[in-house]
Amino acid sequence: MTDIAASAATPRITRLPDDFRWPGGKRIAVIFNIAFEAWSDGQAPGIGPMGNVLKPGYFDTNAHSWASFGVNRGIHRLIGIAEKHGIKTSVMVNGVICERDPATVRRIAELGHEIVNHSWGMDVIPVYLDEAAERANLRRNHDRLAGTSGTAPTGWISPRGTGSLISSRLLAEAGYLHHGDMNDDDRPYVMDFGQHRIVAIPLTMDVNDLPTCIRYGQGPRHMLETFEDCFAAFRERETAPLMLDVTAHTHVMGRPSGAWVYDEIMGRVAKADDVWIGTRQEMARYVLDTI
Repeated sequence: MTDIAASAATPRITRLPDDFRWPGGKRIAVIFNIAFEAWSDGQAPGIGPMGNVLKPGYFDTNAHSWASFGVNRGIHRLIGIAEKHGIKTSVMVNGVICERDPATVRRIAELGHEIVNHSWGMDVIPVYLDEAAERANLRRNHDRLAGTSGTAPTGWISPRGTGSLISSRLLAEAGYLHHGDMNDDDRPYVMDFGQHRIVAIPLTMDVNDLPTCIRYGQGPRHMLETFEDCFAAFRERETAPLMLDVTAHTHVMGRPSGAWVYDEIMGRVAKADDVWIGTRQEMARYVLDTI
């Protein structure tokens, strides 16, 4: 392998120093994410509200209906909460939703929220794809999201946060500014693949409704308590620059039983004058302009 090829395959990593600060000199950044998800035609999520698993080979109509709530109701409730607080979110959108509900995808962008490319469907995970298929999936979704929303996405998060070994490079080569498939830092960092740069923004899982409520079976209030503990630790016990994601899935906490938690957290963060609130796109651009 030539030196040029090697530099393109193995990125040079630049991590943020301890004296780095967010806009306005803030040490803590909070990103509000909304996961607006759907599965490809004929596919259902592998998890759902029922504890007993169906026999192999049977379509899980219960899980499919449960997940469909996000498109029908959940996205509108969560976006409404964000608008109430005047906060712009990063919305992960699967390409298949552009076929099922293009008006909502367009409205999200028109309201100023960031559209994050989230693969074609939640069942289309890059780690399962070869390079040609991964490139095709990226381009297909990019074009569909851009055409539907009127805004070309600049960020990517894989379903399950599980990119392939080459996803970062492919995204950088495609001109993407950021992706969220890394979990090895508590602040963003820059990946240089030769002439192509991309910011890895960890998708922190501390305050995320899916593991909290579905994987671990906790009630919505547990997410609020976890946020309170994390937020206090960030502000009172740490001195380094940090970022915190607050993530709600439209089919999980887009329901009345849980949306109030997202509302409550937004209200508390909005009142904190020592915190910078931004989208993942805004964060990536600020990092690239600063280091």
